Amino acid sequence: MPSGLVLLTDRWQARRPLVDVVAAAVAGGVRRVVLREKDLPRAERAALAADLRPILAGVGGTLIVAGPDPLGGDAVHLPSAGPYPPPRLGLVGRSCHDATELARVSTENYVTLSPVYPTRTKPGYGPPLGADGLAALVAISPVPALALGGIETPDQVAACVAAGAVGVAVLGAVMRADDPREAAATLGTALTPIIGDDT
Repeated sequence: MPSGLVLLTDRWQARRPLVDVVAAAVAGGVRRVVLREKDLPRAERAALAADLRPILAGVGGTLIVAGPDPLGGDAVHLPSAGPYPPPRLGLVGRSCHDATELARVSTENYVTLSPVYPTRTKPGYGPPLGADGLAALVAISPVPALALGGIETPDQVAACVAAGAVGVAVLGAVMRADDPREAAATLGTALTPIIGDDT
């Protein structure tokens, strides 16, 4: 079950080759990575997944693929739009943004709730939930929830977990970092006293 610090990929924002950024983030404590890169042809995306899985396997981590195609794995993260019902795989997550979308969750294992804060990755995608809005959605979520969107500081991480999230999913804070390992470790430090060392 994803918890702690989860990394979403975006090679266009990464300051190094994506595989190198993910490896550095894993060295900094990340154990779950959501592979996005939806603009790539399937064969290239599958090859990228094959490159990333061993990095995570070495630390007991999990690669989760955005979209319904697990690219040879057993874990996916689905958009709020579908498909419904979700595929039957080992691990299935769903993006949700409001109570209506949460009400459609059925056999998914977890959800992301977003955007919690204004985000540079998807500007104008919102309005932001804030800590109070996040807490309200966590309270009605039928499955564990990760906070997502504009989370860039340890204080924001702590606020999300205080609101009931089992962890946070980040993209820009690590992808755009000069030192992805340090960025991941710094954000993870805010999680450790709250949920244990499972980043």
